Amino acid sequence: MLPPLKSLPVFEAVARLNSFSLAANELNVSQSAVSHQIRILENHLGENLFHRQGRKLELTIEGKHYLDSISNSLLQIEEATNHIRGQQKTHIRLAVYSSFAVYWLIPRLPELKHLYPNLELSIEMSHGSPDLSDRTADFFITIENEKRGFLFDHVYQEELFPVCSHSYYETIKNKLGTVTNQELTSKLNNDPSLLAQFPLITSYSIYDRHTEDWKRWFGNINRPLPEGIQFHQFSHLMLAYEAAKHSLGIALVNDYMMSEKHDQTTLVKLPCSAFKTGDNFYTAYKESRKDEEVIKSFRDWLRKEAKTLTTLAI
Repeated sequence: MLPPLKSLPVFEAVARLNSFSLAANELNVSQSAVSHQIRILENHLGENLFHRQGRKLELTIEGKHYLDSISNSLLQIEEATNHIRGQQKTHIRLAVYSSFAVYWLIPRLPELKHLYPNLELSIEMSHGSPDLSDRTADFFITIENEKRGFLFDHVYQEELFPVCSHSYYETIKNKLGTVTNQELTSKLNNDPSLLAQFPLITSYSIYDRHTEDWKRWFGNINRPLPEGIQFHQFSHLMLAYEAAKHSLGIALVNDYMMSEKHDQTTLVKLPCSAFKTGDNFYTAYKESRKDEEVIKSFRDWLRKEAKTLTTLAI
């Protein structure tokens, strides 16, 4: 038995906006009309779809499941309608890690806009893995690689390597008694643990604790983490990058943070080994939407651009 169809877009709007009043504004109806439609739908389903505590509103478990089930159907109805009317969807919502968005994606958006001038892109940045759901976004960059109803394309395997500013690079050369880049390379290749003489920048976001990134880097060269290191601690990889840019010391960053267009990066890689974090990055999108023109266009463009990543494995 079909639910009251008029209530479905109202429910989707309230769930997406997390607000009855905002949904009413978007749908150009009164807030009482929105409440009435939600009440009709809840009565039909025999379940509460929202928890209401004063002004706080959130989906119940049943509401979350129902939203996941119907949101794609509503999108397909919209797509079919627009196709019959000769209107192609040009808007895509992307959920992506904040550092990937800032250092890799945004510098490339002018070229994307040139290729697809009618494309409208909304970017939702996240510090953790985004919730794979139509209510979150249409397209995802994530370290997850499995969810029913989604397709995943492997982008690359993450590596971390030491970097510093160009001015701090000269400081390192001077302190280690080297003059040329070749001399520094030879010295660090023979003894990478010399980096422990300098302040090291550590971030919390990858391993959920400070100094673990450097502990693993030293472990990769079969050395224990030296004692007496001066650490600068930051919560996020982006902050570590910025600290290194301002010559606070040596940071560990990954491929996409050093893949800016036209060599715009302000950091330099030190001639030392990299180590794999164990994380693999994927693009993700609903399988039922794989043939949508906007999804195909963005996916194909991202695949092409991702070839700049040094550990690409699409």
